[in-house]
Amino acid sequence: METTKRVAIQGIKASFHEEAAYKFFGKNIETVECNSFKETCDKLEKNEADFVVMAIENSIAGSLLPNYTLIRDYGFSVVGEVYLPIQLHLMALPGVKFEDIKIVTSHPIAIRQCIDFFYDYPHIKIVESNDTAACAKRIQEEKLTDTMAIANSLAAELYGLNILERRVESNKKNYTRFLILKKDKTDEGKKINKASICFQVGHKAGSLATVLNIFAEQEVSLTKIQSMPVLGKRNEYYFYVDLEWPSTEKYDKAVRKALKYTSNFNILGEYLKNDKV
Repeated sequence: METTKRVAIQGIKASFHEEAAYKFFGKNIETVECNSFKETCDKLEKNEADFVVMAIENSIAGSLLPNYTLIRDYGFSVVGEVYLPIQLHLMALPGVKFEDIKIVTSHPIAIRQCIDFFYDYPHIKIVESNDTAACAKRIQEEKLTDTMAIANSLAAELYGLNILERRVESNKKNYTRFLILKKDKTDEGKKINKASICFQVGHKAGSLATVLNIFAEQEVSLTKIQSMPVLGKRNEYYFYVDLEWPSTEKYDKAVRKALKYTSNFNILGEYLKNDKV
């Protein structure tokens, strides 16, 4: 009998991280709630979780740069990805009307994604918090009749709130990409067609272009490239790159060649592409 997977998430039940975990693993999981992304990694490190679901980029807010560093520092393996459409609603206690509202609260990124909506309501005070679902929970627990939260429909359902306005996000095509992390590498023989890698290059002109051309020659596509400064070292950068390929043999060949032109080359994970939003 298969044991229930323990999945560490940043935030609480009904957060977008839990929604992403459900989308990837299905509903039969045990959610391990954490206050920070670092705590999710600590849970995995201490075997108090089997997986971590970690947001890595949002189509409006961009990359979550500290999370790249966490993945590299902890040495976890990326074993999958999931894209989640971000649909944000305004919710309040049953019986509360929109005209009763004086405060709206949510995560800063969620607020940024809905800021256009609030231009028409300058009297509503915007208060930042650490988690979308936690804002909904607080309204329910403290019976706040002048406050609404920006969160997903899962939060409204779980915490018994009414949705006052649906889909208040400015961009209706907004999504977040989450990575699925595990302590060890993925199972041998599992189908893969995407990888996340990390490396440094020398200071010579064209060093990065040389590496990128190696992948191009082998028909390996770069779907993302992200640079991050090396802490305490001027003009030195880590490059985080996502790769996709039609042929694993060509990918393997490209990696072998790229090793000669890079330092601190690290395959963060090899997994099956999953870009369904």
